[in-house]
Amino acid sequence: MSQAPTTGVSVGADSAGRASVIVVGYSSKPEGRAALRRAIEEAQVRHSELVIVHTSPEPELADLRGELAATGIPHRITGSANVQDPAEELINAAESAGADFIVIGLRRRSPVGKRLLGSNAQRVLLDASCPVLAVKAELDG
Repeated sequence: MSQAPTTGVSVGADSAGRASVIVVGYSSKPEGRAALRRAIEEAQVRHSELVIVHTSPEPELADLRGELAATGIPHRITGSANVQDPAEELINAAESAGADFIVIGLRRRSPVGKRLLGSNAQRVLLDASCPVLAVKAELDG
């Protein structure tokens, strides 16, 4: 299920020589696509490796793998469509990879919905031991 990092691409390192890692929560929903786009941009600027934690059905992973291969960014894909606790999976992936930060996507919400944040997003924001970048999904149309 995981994909080895792309070869021939150098990964940036911090002053201690540790490779830079960005973890992104991905699904094929608009908020997951927005998170992936931003994570790719950040990885290109920072010369980082991406760790993609997905909750998409297996058939959609072929497109994801193709999109990532085209970027030339070193990456690994983890997770499955049957994840019971996406927030926990994302936090654990970030901790085990020594992530510099996590990128998550947020749905756009109505004025009433803005008072509440999705439970998974809230949990990642509150419980992650590294910074979290929350990206809004783009408006349709």
